[in-house]
Amino acid sequence: MTFLIRWDCVMSFAGTGSQSSGTTVSPFSRYHRIIFPTVPPYHLSHEMIRGAYEGFIAKPEKFNDLLDGEDERTSSKLRKGVRLWRKLKYQLVEYNSLPAYMRDNEFILGYYRSEWPLKQIFLSIFSIHNETLNVWTHLMGFFLFLFLTIYTAAKSPMVADFNSVQHLSELIGKADLNNIRLELLKCLPSLPNIHEILKLNDLSTSLHSLDFSSLSGWTVVELLTNCLPEQFSLNGLKGDMNMVSPLMVQPITRWPFYAFLGGAMFCLLASSTCHLLACHSQRLSYIMLRIDYAGISALIATSFYPPVYYTFMCNPFSCYLYLGFITLMGIASMVFSLLPFFQKSEFRKYRATIFFLMGFSGVAPIIHKLILHKHQPEALQTTGYEILMGVLYGLGAVIYVARIPERWMPGKFDIAGHSHQLFHVLVVAGAYTHYVDGLIYLRWRDSQGC
Repeated sequence: MTFLIRWDCVMSFAGTGSQSSGTTVSPFSRYHRIIFPTVPPYHLSHEMIRGAYEGFIAKPEKFNDLLDGEDERTSSKLRKGVRLWRKLKYQLVEYNSLPAYMRDNEFILGYYRSEWPLKQIFLSIFSIHNETLNVWTHLMGFFLFLFLTIYTAAKSPMVADFNSVQHLSELIGKADLNNIRLELLKCLPSLPNIHEILKLNDLSTSLHSLDFSSLSGWTVVELLTNCLPEQFSLNGLKGDMNMVSPLMVQPITRWPFYAFLGGAMFCLLASSTCHLLACHSQRLSYIMLRIDYAGISALIATSFYPPVYYTFMCNPFSCYLYLGFITLMGIASMVFSLLPFFQKSEFRKYRATIFFLMGFSGVAPIIHKLILHKHQPEALQTTGYEILMGVLYGLGAVIYVARIPERWMPGKFDIAGHSHQLFHVLVVAGAYTHYVDGLIYLRWRDSQGC
């Protein structure tokens, strides 16, 4: 915040102050009173005035020393002036008052925080300014995906529709398993009520009486698979056994899905933190913007991992080719974003273009998937979600670049409704669509394997 000294106040202060203490209290602005040694006006130089101004106005800690250690020389009016100065220092400012590095959107005219200390910045997360919704939209998105990650990890056997394990006895009971009765009884001694099965002649009926509720889904699956590897293998499942075939396959690896969730959380948290802290200083703004762009690249790159890995898991060459390509593009985008000119406002379109091209490269594996699995219902279903995700991301990028709607009514959307907030909402919606898409891939591969 810049204060200008009125020369007429300076020239008149010699006769306005109290001479008893050897000092003069002179109003240098509307809000402050500064203490200077009493000297004739013609002895004051510009350097003296500037030095006094910098010593008291530009350094608020000297005001604190004045209040704490020299109470006897401080008037009540000075105390009020200092308190008012502290309050005014953290007022929101207009676009024209911003330093050059903070001027990004000329259609948002007010409610800016400018070079605040970190304490005030962290407290501003609960106040109203033009970044409030930018911070909270992605911060809430981060907590949403953190919850989804924990929930998915805790319920991973259920992701592939293993809630039907509670009805496993009914499913097996309907199958013609009497021909493997002896083999089944030999290797299932640990199941509850197994001794009652020995008293029954009909295995289908006896399996209905088994209580599977106390066992985890994969415990039952592992027991049956290890017990009868040939009968419960994918090649050996025939006839009525097809009804339980989804339960007989070991779960596939989840790392591509968790990589996407990690990339989404990193992007959302980096974005939220950037919008909160970037107003502190030019150096911190530079650092936070670099992290923000890296987060966007990470989200786009890791979004490819679940569809590419689970689509081509049975075709390793295609799988690693697509994964390697998008990973290299993500790394290149991160490196490019470290260049200083990439931050400038005039490169907004180029930033959006790079991220758009990264996302558009996903068209190739989608077309390949439709050719390779054209008769697979999950292939069509996941493609629909991926098209929706692309529409949401693309619409967000267009709104971000075009600065809609604030360019139509500058100043009307400073607090809520401007393009960056809409972009944030669409990013969270697109990422959640991709999460649902990933669950379909997990069910598909868990139930059928390669």
